[in-house]
Amino acid sequence: MLTFEQKIAILDSYPQLEARKVSLGRVNYHLEQSRHDKKTVASHIHPNGNGFVYAGLLRGYETDDKGLVNIRDYSETALRELLDASITSLLMYIPEAPAPSKRKKKAQTGGAEAQSLWTNEDGHTLSLRFEEDLWYLYAGLQLEMAFETTAEAEEYLAEEGFARVADEPHE
Repeated sequence: MLTFEQKIAILDSYPQLEARKVSLGRVNYHLEQSRHDKKTVASHIHPNGNGFVYAGLLRGYETDDKGLVNIRDYSETALRELLDASITSLLMYIPEAPAPSKRKKKAQTGGAEAQSLWTNEDGHTLSLRFEEDLWYLYAGLQLEMAFETTAEAEEYLAEEGFARVADEPHE
């Protein structure tokens, strides 16, 4: 387990994060450039070693109902990987998504097709696929982004100059 001082040193090494002292000797770290309402990347980093990092837009992390991961027993490598992913997710523009229960219900009742292809003027092709309650955008086998809804994905693709390859029905 990293000490409080080690966790603070790691968080301080991210120039885009701003430290803010809160009660009981705890420290929060904010990302003012966040493209979401959520700006707190790390919260309640406590001298006893406890603390939390926001992972509400990420897959593969066990989070609480606020999207936070307890980092009490994280190694430096694991903490840096989580911080990098959290910061990246907050810097990407993904409009507010419906609550998970609404997403699941919509996906279970049909919604859009499970995959669509998109291309731009330069001939680049991207694949948008529905997997495990999220929409993933791939360039070949490389994951580019993840979205909560097809509307978010389609908005992003249109902004980036991509159009659907075939005129298929979609949301």
